[in-house]
Formats: sequence, structure tokens, C-alpha cells
Amino acid sequence: MRIVRTRETIKKLLQGLLVLVLAASFVGLGLWQLERAQEMRNPVLVEKDSNLYELTSLAQSTEIIPAASVGKSVIAAGHYIANYKAPNQIDGNKKVADWEVALLQTEANPDAAILIVRGLWKDRLNEPQLTMSQNIEVTGTLMPHQFDDRAENNSQQISRLDSSLLVSSTDAQLYDGFIIASSEKIRDGVVERTRIQPPKLTSGVPGYYWQHISYVIIWWFMAGLVIWMPLYKRRENQL
Repeated sequence: MRIVRTRETIKKLLQGLLVLVLAASFVGLGLWQLERAQEMRNPVLVEKDSNLYELTSLAQSTEIIPAASVGKSVIAAGHYIANYKAPNQIDGNKKVADWEVALLQTEANPDAAILIVRGLWKDRLNEPQLTMSQNIEVTGTLMPHQFDDRAENNSQQISRLDSSLLVSSTDAQLYDGFIIASSEKIRDGVVERTRIQPPKLTSGVPGYYWQHISYVIIWWFMAGLVIWMPLYKRRENQL
């Protein structure tokens, strides 16, 4: 009889311990999600790296750009093989405009190409000296590809800055992401034109604020449910 009672006591203790562990885990997940929501509401600006890197040292074609490489200043050389309009883009000053984007076939790897934001679309005819066959050296900021469409996609324009949209129109190995050019140099000198201010990068959390808050509610609801279930079961047994 004592053995049976001892077993029942141990069983209840283990069940109680399991309930506490699960409840504490759900509460902890809710607190973690709440921290993510606060980080999203108060993003921290990423400090600008003053160094200049070769594109090939930070990223490889056909591979996703490492998070540590995003926002760094890069230099790449080659020649442009295509030109596109990128409508309704937003720069670092929150100004909305149509951008001129070109596909640069890189000198370091002639089989690879990367999108370059050259400037405003309305200024595209201001450089009669620049031709597609000319070698050009581009310096700018390396950015990740965009996810949201800003316009329709066709042969003359791209709906977002994303090299995956061009897979069917070129045989080149495409870099993930793009470069916002701060300068372009050809043999005759610097290409003068208005440049795009890169968006400010933050260490923010992906998703939406209220999405994170909803997860907080779900996790804490699960914690309450885990605690309530044994009490409900005990009350049923007593009835």
C-alpha cells in the first residue's frame, strides 16, 4: 500500500514539475518575443564601416549575401550589359523616385553580374560619353535584394531590386542583392550625375510589431493553459 502511495506521490511530483517547466518555457518565449517587439519599435542604426572592400571579398555570385556584408562600401569593375527602370523606389531621405538600374558584368568574373543603382531615371540620358562597351569602375554600398514589388515587371523595368527577376533574360551568374553607386569612373574620368542616398540600415527584427505582440499573447495563453489543465482534470476526478 505504501509503495502504491509512494508511486502516486512521485508521479504527481513529476507531473507538477513538467507543468512548471512547460509553463516557464512558454512565459520565457513570451518575454523573448516581447523583447523582439521592442527592438522593432526602437531599431538601432548600424554603424557605417569606413573601409572599402572588393566585391568578391564580401559576396559570391549565386549565393546569398552574408548579413555581415550588407551596408559595406564595395568596389567593382566591368561593363554594363543591360539597363532597367526601377519605379517608386525610396532613398535614405524617404524620397520616392524612379531609379536607373544597370546590370554590370564583372571584370573579376566575366560569368557573373550584379545590379547597380546608377541614379535617377530622368538623368539617364545625361552621359552621352558612356557606352555599354566601356569598362567602368563602380564604388557604392552593398545592399540585400528587395522583397516587395513597387511596379509591374517587364523587359524595360523591374518591379523590385532583385536579380532573381532577371534569371530568364541573361546567362550570367547573378549576385544576390545590388550596389547603390556613389561614384563611377571610366577612362575619361568620373561620371558626374546625381547619386542615390542609400537607405539607413538598422539592426531591426524582421516581421511586424503587432505580429510579435500576437505571439506574446499566444505564448502566455499556452502557459496559462498548461497550468489550468491539471486543475481542470483534478476537479473532474473529484466530481
